Amino acid sequence: MINPKFYPFFVALLLSALFFIIYIILGNQGIILSLEPNESIGDISRWCERVSGSIFREPSNALSNIGFMILGLYMFWVLGKDIKSDTSNQFTGLNSISILYAGAAIFLGPGSLLMHGTHTEWGEWADNLSMIMYIIIPWLLNIKEMGRWSLKTFFSSYFLIVFVYAVTRWLFGSDLGINLDLFGLSIGLWVISETLFRFWSPLFRWISGFIGFFVAAIFGIFPTEIFLNFDEFWWVLLFWIPAIFSHHPPRVKRDYSPWFYLGMGSYVLAFVIWLQGYPNTPFCYPDSIIQPHAIWHLMTAFSTWCFFKFFRTERKLI
Repeated sequence: MINPKFYPFFVALLLSALFFIIYIILGNQGIILSLEPNESIGDISRWCERVSGSIFREPSNALSNIGFMILGLYMFWVLGKDIKSDTSNQFTGLNSISILYAGAAIFLGPGSLLMHGTHTEWGEWADNLSMIMYIIIPWLLNIKEMGRWSLKTFFSSYFLIVFVYAVTRWLFGSDLGINLDLFGLSIGLWVISETLFRFWSPLFRWISGFIGFFVAAIFGIFPTEIFLNFDEFWWVLLFWIPAIFSHHPPRVKRDYSPWFYLGMGSYVLAFVIWLQGYPNTPFCYPDSIIQPHAIWHLMTAFSTWCFFKFFRTERKLI
């Protein structure tokens, strides 16, 4: 008889299997497949891999997303094996927070696979939505603790952001019609809120927003460009969201070495590799099974695991 603690794992496994079954059926019937504008079978896709006539338009870039699903399922398995849920740690045992994180990590796989596999606009929408559903969790968790939010407030905020993003991304495109890259902003908000989580003080609370400019520079957006094109980069004002809501120091602490640094290092290195996954770049070999963008998927999947382990180090301050 199956231990009830493993029910979430088997449900997630079943849903993952059903996704592939449905995808394969609809793909073979041609129902979900398309081609991006100005592309034909045999062309080089915008992510370097040659466009295939199979049910996966970019086979390597699509199937590499299985890495997210495998590691997300493993998170559920680990959570199910926890002997006892530690009430001081939201990532020990099965609870609403840990299930949300593991589920979002899994969904990164189908979301991205739909984009690279189908070459449809709705596939790209699903990809962007899956990224948002994952990346807003860490900084909202930090604000939850420093703002003394209830679980209800956390989940209400989470699903409101997801819903608004889903609708506006569908209607207005990737910039939501207001020059806002919510995924990129959320990376900044995570680093800002995590730094504030570690070094909270009344003064640093308001200084913390400036860390966002450092994060933007890492990804090639420098302060001079921001202030010369403020109509495009107005969203830097949102770097102070953590400061606005983080009224209190955290009551818990986390161990940043090795998992947080390993996760961030893996993500930044993956980003460097991601930049090579375009046509006419030195490492673009369209017919190779090894694609830079596929490596990006595998490395960022590893990052989600590192951050899972990082959050599991959380414990109450003595």
